[in-house]
Amino acid sequence: MAHDNRRSERVAEAIRIEVATFLTEGAKDPRIVGFVTVTGVEVTHDLRHAKVFVSVMGTEAEQKRTLEGLSSLAGHLRSRLSKSLALRFAPELEFRHDPSVERAARIETLLAQVKSEKLELAEEAREDAAEDSTD
Repeated sequence: MAHDNRRSERVAEAIRIEVATFLTEGAKDPRIVGFVTVTGVEVTHDLRHAKVFVSVMGTEAEQKRTLEGLSSLAGHLRSRLSKSLALRFAPELEFRHDPSVERAARIETLLAQVKSEKLELAEEAREDAAEDSTD
């Protein structure tokens, strides 16, 4: 059983690399816009189905269009996978949005804002203290 699990993990990682390579080589679909990152792949134990998780930087409409574009390219990607992975059956690909990268970017932005505001408040406090000492 552990062997099957390791095999699924190896196939999932190979799919992740292959899809990411395909995207960086310039997937020719006008719906794929923005910065797309393959964040993970889950493969069923029988290797027949794979969920490909992607993060898409862009508006909600751009994210939706990109997922539609990726889904329409799934057949092409599947045939590419069957050649590169030498599997008896290439898995059916299902693309899912993974919001974790956008969420992390938003948290980084909020933390930077908080830090900036704290620095401004500290500077104002120093200025107020300097004014009070000159009175």
